[in-house]
Formats: sequence, C-alpha cells, structure tokens
Amino acid sequence: MKSPFGQLLVRWMVLALGVVIAAHVVPGIHYSDFGSLVVAVIVLSFVNAVLRPVLVLFTLPFIFVTMGLGILVINAFLFWIVGKLTGGFSVDGFWPALGGSLVLSITSFVLNGFMRSSGPRPPAPPRAPPGPGGDVIDI
Repeated sequence: MKSPFGQLLVRWMVLALGVVIAAHVVPGIHYSDFGSLVVAVIVLSFVNAVLRPVLVLFTLPFIFVTMGLGILVINAFLFWIVGKLTGGFSVDGFWPALGGSLVLSITSFVLNGFMRSSGPRPPAPPRAPPGPGGDVIDI
C-alpha cells in the first residue's frame, strides 16, 4: 500500500488491534463499544503525533538517566490521558496504563515487522570499487 491514506488506515488498524488486545489482556482497561474504540484510536494517534514528541523533548534528560525507560512512563501517561479524554474508553490507573502501553508497543512492533517483511525486496545497487586516489586516507 503506497498511498499515505492507505498507510494511515493500516496504522490505525494496527493501533486498534493493539488497544483491543490490551483491553482483553490487561485488567483495568475497558471500552464500551466499537464507536468508543474508534474514537480512542483516533485520539491516541493524535496524542502520539502531537504530544509525545513534545514530552520526549522536554524529558530528554530523564530519558537518558533512566536509559530509555522514561519512554515507558511517557507512553503510559499518554495512554492514561486518552482514557480520561474519551468517553466509553477507560484506563483505571497508572499500572493498567503501563500494561496497556506495553501490549500496544509489542503488538505494533510485531505487526509492523510482518508488514515490512512481506514482499520481495529490491536488489541493492552494485557498489563501485574505489579507484586510484579515491576515498582512502593514507597517514
């Protein structure tokens, strides 16, 4: 799927599947119907696109000190915020939000890996050998 709209739909489907799996696996995450799930996925994708980069930028020292584990806290916070913002989708606290964000990350990682690996890859272009006086630095 080469069109940007098609790629957006696929990402939303992956995100929706991750939220459904998280709601069934993690206690404390609930959605009432399909409409609330769609709204939650749209709000979550918007929050991830707009708020997440800003939060990552401002908490960069914290992320470095925790060796990347601060990203998990940011993801859990955003997941919890979406539960507060949308009706019909609820997250009961920080630990369910952390579990839901982990399930969502794993689902996205696995499904995006399957989608990237499908289909033949184009062959790599041949590399030209370095000629005389090429890119070699002799000291």
